[in-house]
Amino acid sequence: MDVELRHLRAFTAVAAHRSFTAAGRELLIGQPVLTRTVQQLEAALGVRLLERTSRSVELTDVGRDFLDRTRAVLADLDRAILAARGEQELRLGFQWVLPDPWATETITGFEQATGARVTLLRRDDVDAALEAGDLDVAITRTRLTTSGTVQTPLFDEDRVAAVSTRSPLAGEDVIDWLELAGEPVVVNTVNGTTQPDSWPAEHRPTRVVTCGNYDEWLLLVATGRGVGAVPRSAARTGTHPGVTFVPLTGAPPVPVCLAYRPRRSSPLVRRFVTFAATAATAHPG
Repeated sequence: MDVELRHLRAFTAVAAHRSFTAAGRELLIGQPVLTRTVQQLEAALGVRLLERTSRSVELTDVGRDFLDRTRAVLADLDRAILAARGEQELRLGFQWVLPDPWATETITGFEQATGARVTLLRRDDVDAALEAGDLDVAITRTRLTTSGTVQTPLFDEDRVAAVSTRSPLAGEDVIDWLELAGEPVVVNTVNGTTQPDSWPAEHRPTRVVTCGNYDEWLLLVATGRGVGAVPRSAARTGTHPGVTFVPLTGAPPVPVCLAYRPRRSSPLVRRFVTFAATAATAHPG
């Protein structure tokens, strides 16, 4: 069987999200179809690219190398198609929930001002995606560590508590930040904005439930495995019927930044950074 473009896009989406469910949402295809497509690719290559368990998807060594090469090929192909059409595209990454309404207003305004198209790409590891050239710029709420990546502060978001609708805390009008640490705390260790060290050393949670992405985090909170804390914009999305968001007092804010790699930046990227920073000043949060 020949390797087709759909195989490569399916594989890179699953590898980027480390989740068939999240990748299916991005590609607008069902999980069974996506699974078969990746299996077809592995069969065509005669290698295993992904290691699957009931809770996670990880790249094999061969898969990691193949992903780097495939991303470069697809990025070149997409740029060639846009150039042939006389179009401009900005690939804007985000880790899970966009900081709306600022993000939507900024993207819409930028597209109207420039005529360019902004393509949103959810990536659990935006640091790696920027380094690999999979993204042009990314909205981040966590500190990135890759050399050559710059983060420009935009604004701060307030934190809110996330609790199961079955929890007694769901009926509270407000929850104290230090008191929240007395509960089991669900922590997204890959790109979550709230980690145990978000609390003062003497008040850090002693019971921590870890996960690797936002979808798992939501499910763990909804099923009562623990509580969590996220930026206020996450509460606006209403992403799970089993989760209630409650205001917090005394919680440190979450910084929202724009990340990019100056040495690879095009004039369009630099224009977006300036536009976004201006929009953040005019309409913070």
